[in-house]
Amino acid sequence: MKILEEVHQIQYTEYRIHAKKWQTDSGDLSLAPIILMHDSLGSVSLWRDFPAQLAQPTGRVIYAYDRLGFGLSDAHPTSLAYSFVSTEATQCFKAVLDYFSIQDFIILGHSVGGGMSIAIAAIYAECCHALITISAQYTVEELTLAGIREAKLGFQQAGQIERLAKYHPNKAQWVLDAWTETWLAPAFQDWSLAEIIGGVCCPTLVIHGELDEYATTAQPQQIFSGVTGQAELQILEGLHHMPHKEQPDLVVALIADFLEANI
Repeated sequence: MKILEEVHQIQYTEYRIHAKKWQTDSGDLSLAPIILMHDSLGSVSLWRDFPAQLAQPTGRVIYAYDRLGFGLSDAHPTSLAYSFVSTEATQCFKAVLDYFSIQDFIILGHSVGGGMSIAIAAIYAECCHALITISAQYTVEELTLAGIREAKLGFQQAGQIERLAKYHPNKAQWVLDAWTETWLAPAFQDWSLAEIIGGVCCPTLVIHGELDEYATTAQPQQIFSGVTGQAELQILEGLHHMPHKEQPDLVVALIADFLEANI
């Protein structure tokens, strides 16, 4: 089965957003596509082989894009607003929907992209056929903050910011600060998805590594309990914050089986 890939540049206000599309040569274009939302240090390229792996068993078109300020998208003009998790739904994400003329979709997000996906599923309740979260945060925990503090110290070591710059050219320091300084800010400590998660009425798959460094298993449980549609919770034994990279075959199989059973 051959994977076809396309690269796109999307106009969002005065900025360019980098996006990519994957599909198999035998995929079913009538099926709702899957849109991927990356994590705090993520980008299209950092999904690596996962989009192609996901396209094969699901037969669906896969889309991913670099949020403004990340990857190959244009630099962000300001610091990240504390409302960024929920406002992404009506900003760059809306531009992606319009550009590709997407009416119905499945949303899948990793880490903070999972939080964004929850907001998107609630805001676009009539269009979102399913929600899939991987290692998503529901609220700010001490484990989350401790992991971010440790990572911030790690990035002070020689060569670490340069490694990040490979994926975020000329924007690496902004990307790092957008993660660490936002989440560690006192004004962000009361953030949660509590006010929006009840609007998620589509089938939901919540995937979380048992040993996640940035969120206890209480977080996926809150997501699982908070959505109003049918939900499935998968706590993956022995896995950490990147289950789709640690055990990609397992995660892809869980997603494909979930979609086949529910969509």
